[in-house]
Amino acid sequence: MSALSRNDLRRIFEELDRNGDGMVSLEELSCLPERIGAQFSLEELESLVGKPSLSFDEFLFFHDTIMNNNEEEGAEGDLVKAFKVFDLNGDGVISSEELQSVLGKLGLWDECSGKDCRTMICVYDTNLDGVLDFEEFRNMMLHTMS
Repeated sequence: MSALSRNDLRRIFEELDRNGDGMVSLEELSCLPERIGAQFSLEELESLVGKPSLSFDEFLFFHDTIMNNNEEEGAEGDLVKAFKVFDLNGDGVISSEELQSVLGKLGLWDECSGKDCRTMICVYDTNLDGVLDFEEFRNMMLHTMS
């Protein structure tokens, strides 16, 4: 199960659909991986997507397919990769500022939810150091996905 809700995915889709035509083209889709530091060529995206643009339902299917493939390839390795996306300065922990920054780049953070980043960190910060190490992040993600 995805850590992102259907509403989260709708917001991401609408943000990607810059021309408002109800479809996300490969060019529009290509900016999403770039926002989190991943690089895909248009050719790579086209081979993954299989068509020049996606409706919202196709976008959901594409997302679910990627999530299912990731689960099959090994959740632990994917969690390490995800952790590195959030650990912006590479110090081995995720601060509320780093969490906020990545969520903002994905279009999932606004001023009203800023406190939520600190709260989320506090809920899963078992050693009470104010940041999430990998094990705490892993526990958070596994709890969120179950």
